[in-house]
Parts: sequence; structure tokens; C-alpha cells
Amino acid sequence: MRTPDAQTIASMIDHTILKADATREQVIEYCRQARKYGFASVCVNPCHVALVKKELQGSGVRVCTVIGFPLGADSRETKAFAAKTAVRDGADEIDMVINIGAVKDGDFDYVEKEIREVVASSGNALVKVIIETCCLTDDEKVLACRAAANAGAAYVKTSTGFGAAGATAHDVRLMKETVGENIGVKASGGIRNLETVMEMIEAGADRIGTSSGAGIMEELSGKK
Repeated sequence: MRTPDAQTIASMIDHTILKADATREQVIEYCRQARKYGFASVCVNPCHVALVKKELQGSGVRVCTVIGFPLGADSRETKAFAAKTAVRDGADEIDMVINIGAVKDGDFDYVEKEIREVVASSGNALVKVIIETCCLTDDEKVLACRAAANAGAAYVKTSTGFGAAGATAHDVRLMKETVGENIGVKASGGIRNLETVMEMIEAGADRIGTSSGAGIMEELSGKK
């Protein structure tokens, strides 16, 4: 596969800083890097949404945050309220973690309802649904993706990056085959270099979640 140009790759990256000990200064630096490279978004914990909105103003880089993160075990009402609050604070994109236990129970009615409630609470913000693939069988991954599609999500996403494993080309391919072209697939978790980015894009990823966005762009620049 021919390597996409740097601008195309940058436009697919959600530049992510979700560590519990992330400081304001570190978050601001990620915003600076996102402006420099033209990333799709900066993805932060909800407490930093207003700060990132301010730092990215006028840049075209979107503000992304996480809901029910990283375990997915909050109630439906809590997730919906958190999404509404994040959008009020300036979030353009919501990455929500589904209830993984409900998936393991086979309760996809619950899963679909919680996604639908978050979508409704997010207004015009784009919703990506994290299914945490490392916890699921292939059949469960397919059913979780279908629930997300039925509930009006814009993307399905592989991983939180806090689970036992992250994105794999197999999972990205399976998810893309399940949702088709009308819904995006975000690969996230363990993506730290250009080689892995290309592997995920080739498998069908439309977005890449990584905390190594700046390093990947430097690596890409060095290959010219």
C-alpha cells in the first residue's frame, strides 16, 4: 500500500492524552502539537475539555473527550449526563465506552439503549463507541458494532488503551466489514509508530487514536 501523504495521515489522528496524571501544561503542549501538524482532534479527559476548546480555537482541530472511561461501567444515566456536560464545555466528539459486562451477558438491548442515550445527549457532537476488543470474542465484537450502528454512532473504536491489549489489524478489518462504509472505524491502543499506523489504515481504519502523534509525524517526515 502506498503511504498516504503527511497531511492525510495527520487528519486521521486523534492526538490523545488520557493519563490520570496529565497536567495542564502537558495538555496545552498536545494542543500546540495538534495545531502544528493539523491533527483531527485532541482527545482528553472531561476535566480538560474547556481548556482544550480554548487552546484550539480557530485551528480547525476538534475537541474530543471520553465518557464511561476506561471501564464502561457507569450507569446509562451517568454516561448520558457526562456526554451532555462535555458538549456544553466544548467537546466536538465523544468517545464512549460501552458496558462490557452487558456485552458478555449478551444483553445487547441494554448496550444499544445506552449508546442511543449518549448519542441523543451529545447533540451535534460525533459519537465513537469503544467496544474494548481485547475483552470480546469475534461474535461479540460483531454484535457490539451492530448495536452501535443501530443506535446512531458515527464510529466504532477498538480499545481504550487501558485494557489487556490494544488495536489489531484483525479487529479493525472485522469491524469495518461489519459496519460498512457509512460508519467509521477508529483504531486505538498500542499505536506508537508509522508502521502500525499504516497497518491499521490498510485494514480499514478511518481514525487513529494515539498519544504518539508528534513522533509519528516526525518519523513520516524523516522518510521523505
